[in-house]
Amino acid sequence: MFRPIILAAMLGALAFPVFGQTYFEPKRGSELRADLMDAIRPIAEWQLGAPVEFVIDTLRTDDHVAFAMVKAQRPGGKPIDMAKTPLAARDSYYVDDYDGPATMEVLMKRSDRMWVPVTYHIGSTEAWWDDDIYCPVWGAVIEEWCRD
Repeated sequence: MFRPIILAAMLGALAFPVFGQTYFEPKRGSELRADLMDAIRPIAEWQLGAPVEFVIDTLRTDDHVAFAMVKAQRPGGKPIDMAKTPLAARDSYYVDDYDGPATMEVLMKRSDRMWVPVTYHIGSTEAWWDDDIYCPVWGAVIEEWCRD
């Protein structure tokens, strides 16, 4: 009679690390938060031009992987004119399709002492990270998209 309850409890305990919240948001002013933004900055400057600062919408890490959703802007909160970016000049970027501020989503991985952006998108209109291929590595920081 108690076996199903024990089995359910055991399965629940095993599932917790996968489905329970295992990530945290680095505190403002922390070295970790700065390291994560500094990892993204070269990509943003290559695509959007320098200088760039970020407004963080979502920042999650479990100390091994990270997920960031940010809005890139010029210092002082000035919006980025997408038509005048290196991205537009280099890749014939169709600026008219771009809606809203320069948003970025980035999946990162720690490599020894540094953070490495593994994949990113600028100006996404869909949740591209909502794909099972990312779950084995980044499931801890995108858990709500990795549940079935």
